[in-house]
Formats: sequence, C-alpha cells, structure tokens
Amino acid sequence: EEDQDESESDDDDDGSSTDQFKTEKGVNSSLPDTFQTSHLLFYERFKAYQDYMLGDCKPSEVKAFTADYLEKVLEPSDWLAQWSTDVFDVLVEVRDVDFKNLKACVELVLPLQCDCRGCELNEDAMKSLLDATQHKVPLHELQVVYDESGDFDQTAIALEHLRFFYEHIWRLWDEEDEDDDFDYFVRCVEPRLRLYYDILEGRVPAGLVAEYQFLLKNCSQCFKQFLVVRSSLSTDSDSELDNVSMVEGLKLYDQLEMLKRKLHIIENPLLRYVLGCKGNNKQQCVQSRGIRASGIKVIHVVTVSCSNIQLQSLLSDRLQPLGSSEDTRIQFHTDPVAAVDSCHQGDVVIVLPGIYNVSSSIFLPDSISIEGFGLPDEVVIEKKNKGGSFLESTGADVTLSNIKFIQHDAIEGILCVRQGTLNMENCVLQCETTGVIVRTSAQLTMKMCDLYGSKGAGVEIYPGSVCSLVGNGIHHCKDGILIKDFADELDVMPSITMENNVIHNNEGYGVIVVKPNTGEHYRVPLDRSEEYGIKNKDMDKNLEHKIGFSVAINVDQTFHRGVASTSSRKLQLSRQLSRNKEWSCSRAVQDMVDRQIFVSLQGNQFRRNNKGDFGTFFY
Repeated sequence: EEDQDESESDDDDDGSSTDQFKTEKGVNSSLPDTFQTSHLLFYERFKAYQDYMLGDCKPSEVKAFTADYLEKVLEPSDWLAQWSTDVFDVLVEVRDVDFKNLKACVELVLPLQCDCRGCELNEDAMKSLLDATQHKVPLHELQVVYDESGDFDQTAIALEHLRFFYEHIWRLWDEEDEDDDFDYFVRCVEPRLRLYYDILEGRVPAGLVAEYQFLLKNCSQCFKQFLVVRSSLSTDSDSELDNVSMVEGLKLYDQLEMLKRKLHIIENPLLRYVLGCKGNNKQQCVQSRGIRASGIKVIHVVTVSCSNIQLQSLLSDRLQPLGSSEDTRIQFHTDPVAAVDSCHQGDVVIVLPGIYNVSSSIFLPDSISIEGFGLPDEVVIEKKNKGGSFLESTGADVTLSNIKFIQHDAIEGILCVRQGTLNMENCVLQCETTGVIVRTSAQLTMKMCDLYGSKGAGVEIYPGSVCSLVGNGIHHCKDGILIKDFADELDVMPSITMENNVIHNNEGYGVIVVKPNTGEHYRVPLDRSEEYGIKNKDMDKNLEHKIGFSVAINVDQTFHRGVASTSSRKLQLSRQLSRNKEWSCSRAVQDMVDRQIFVSLQGNQFRRNNKGDFGTFFY
C-alpha cells in the first residue's frame, strides 16, 4: 500500500479498465502476473466496507457479513491464484470456496511455479504442506492471476478488500468486546481506515505513528497471553493454582483495556491531537550547548538586507546597550534557524523586519532570547514543510518577543514547551494543526500574544505544568484552552493563571478539561433541580457569584458530598452566560475549582464560543 499511485484518483469507482490492475513480476520470477489492487483510494475502500461488506454489523457478525458479501461476488471455482505467505509465493488453482470459514480449497498447478524467500521448496514439500492444511488456505492470502477478459475483476477486488481488512482494520480482540451492541463500521472501521490513509499521506507525526505501532504490538501480545491464561482456568475448580491464574488474568485484562483505550485515542481523528501522545524522538535529542568555553556572548542579527536608518536604529537601540562589554560579539545571519543553531547560553537573536521562510524546526535547548526588531507583522517567520513542531523549547529560560510565526502544511503543533521555561510576549501565532503545548514539568508565560487557526486547541496544558496566560487573544481554534486532567496516571494538577484574555469564536469550548471517564462524574439532573444535593434555587444562588458576574470567588467554602476545603484562592470570571449554556458551564467551573487548577482566573472575556465558555470532556 505504500506504493499507492495517486494518479489513479480520477478513475471510476469500480477501478476502471482491467489493464490498470495488472502487476508485472520481476524478470527472475517464474510466476504469472496478478491483479494489482493495492492502489485503491480511501473512498473506494470506505464505500466497499460500508455499502457492501460490513454495513451496520456488530463485531460478532463481521465474519458472517463478510462471508455473505464474498459469496455474492467471488467466482466459486476454476480460477488461478498466487498463494502468498511470508516465506513463499506459489501458483495454485482454486477448486472450491468455503465462504463460511473464509477459505479456499486449492490444488498446486504443475509444473510447480514458486518463488521462495530464504528457503528451498520443491513439489513434494508443497504437496505435503497442502495435505497438512487439507488443501484449504485463507482467502486473504490469495491474489488472483491477471486475466484480461474481465471475468475475474470483481473476484480480485473482493479479495483485496478482504486482505486489507484483516491486515489493517481487524484486531484479534474486536470480537471479545463485551459491549457488542454497536455499529462496528462506525466505531472501528472508519477511524482505522482514516488513520491508515492519514499515515500513508504524511498527515500523522512520525512519533505518533511509532507509538501506535508499538501499542498495537503490545496489545496483540497481551491479548494472546490473556487467552492462554483464560483457557487454563477450570470452570469448577477452586484450587490455589486457579486462583493465581485468575489474579494474573485480571491483571492482563486491565492492561489490555488500557492499551485498547490508548489505541482508540490515536485511531479517533477527534481525539488524536486532543490527547496526542509522543512527538518525534528527534525533537528530544537536541542537547544544550551551555556557555562558551571562552565566556564570550554573541548577539546574532538576522537580516537579508537593511537600510542605513534601520542599521543606525538597531545600533543605538539594541546593539550598544547589549554589547557594551568587551566579551560580546556580533554575528550576522540571513536564516533565523542558522542563527538559533549557533547560539550558546545567554546569547541574543535579533530578527530584523522581513519574511523569513524556514523548512526545519527551530530547537531552543539553551537559555537565549529571540526578539523581533519591530512589530510582529513586520517580522515574520514561515514554516512550510511537514516536519515536526515549528518551535521546540527545552531551555531553562527562553524568551520570545515581537515575532509572527506562520505555519503551513503542518502535522504537528506550532510550539511545544517540552521542559524548562519559555516567556513569550507580543507574538502572533498562526497555527495549522495544534497550537501551543505545555508539557508536564514545563512552564510557559504568554503575554499579549495573538493565537488563531489551530485545528486542535489553541493552548494544551498538561498535568504538572505551570502556565500563565495574560492579555492574550485566543480565537478561531477547535477549542481555546484545553487542560489535561489525567488523574488516573498523574496526581499533580497543572497550575494555571488566566488574566485579561479574550477567548472568542472557537468551534468548541473556550476552556475545556479533558479527563478519563471513571464513571464517577456527576450526572446532569434532568430538571436542573439538584446538584450535590442542593436544591436548584440554592445552587443558582451559589453559582450566581461564580459565573454570571465579575465578582471574586472564594473557594474556601465547603461543598456538599464531602468536597474538601481548599486553600484560599480568589477566582474571577467576566462573562454573562446565556441561559442555555449556564448549567453545563457552571458544572465545569465548579469541577475546576474543586480540582484546584487555577491560581488566578480574572478579567477574561469569552465571546461566541460555539459550545460554551467552559466544558468537560470525558474519554
């Protein structure tokens, strides 16, 4: 599938002419040509699975629906095929098809035509192998030999759909799902199919692809171990050995469920970037250069060309104040990436007005300062390739100011503060995928910045991080600010300051907390008459001071149901909520108060966020 031919995109739904299916063998192969069907496009596979093969079946019905589909389109006998395994390809003739078990009854075509990999197989060996399998081989291991008559086109296409399904869509554990009453195509097939093509077309970060493959491998191993333990248990036995096996089985089951949940997050296009996992390993390999051995500090000036007035202004305003000591040098660059790559701890990068196109990520492993010499709209850095994040910060104390960053054709976020501290002021961030990510133990201070265009959240805040957002505009994103509360994995909550921000015109929520669905979150009362055992009238009175108006919230109060008294923090919201959003929003805010997420929350404005100003998402 990696060799998919995009030039076929204008072909008819049925694959057009027979000639395009022909696969030519290598000059050393003794096998005839087969139908080439791996070039199929996303919508062709989607339509086949949804309309013909699977429909609205449940996981337990997949095999039966598939058999019914194949029985309608497959030639029942008398066609040549290549039986392909990891070890050999051999020419066989299909004599019959066992649709119920998805197998074909085959005979060797003599004289033997076989290509082997790493072994020697003769006619007797192949006959012995077929005898051992009762001459039945899995249908998805067969490739139809090319025939220009067109009589076997549908057979070739149907076997391709079957092969692709069991190779890339079906999981060993799908049929084991206790909750079998759901549409298998909607829940599993479509998201896995989309992920396959997103990976194929370079829309998924390499780190996430590697993690997905790692999780698949671990999940398969865990499931096989679970089956072995389960099969060893006796139904009526109460022996000590069975009790030990039961405990081991429960542990494997819990591990399996955790792995399945992580796979589901990556497979689901809505969750993939919201809860996205590891980044590219290369992003974590850039080491700090530290202080120069000579002790010299360098001011790096980035410009393609500049006028005399600009140079005089730069000299008087920045170079003379910064370079007054004898141990300071000045270097000129035309590329901001080259300037940053030349930096050691304590250096300063000054970018003069202009539009700078870069093709690689900007890594910030040292404590340096990067500043635009002018307004952000005058100092623009654009990144246009599909590499990693635009900016990766791991330095202990990094400063960014007065620069506009524009991202194109990206598959990762615009800025990731992976560790250390980043202070950003008066910058513009035009995002393509996700926005700013603040990882665990990292610290971000973002002041007077404008961020927009993220297909995920504008700012993603991980547990254990420190994030201060003051005076920013965050708008036209999927969600404004996303706070990750993985309480089941990490007990340290993020520490967040939000003051005087304007969060508006986001597709989802202004602020959303994402947390695991433990089954313990409170239900929404049907008539809005109770919450924490408090009558609606009392609750509305309490929440009037928390949500509706710009007044301080003292969270030193005790809520019903044993919510512990928190430290004395003052929270303030400045949003008059509409009646239809007030209830869900108040619930989300109270949850954030109880979790002690905010250090300060005041003076913020929320406008025209499609789903509301505050929300909670359980996954």
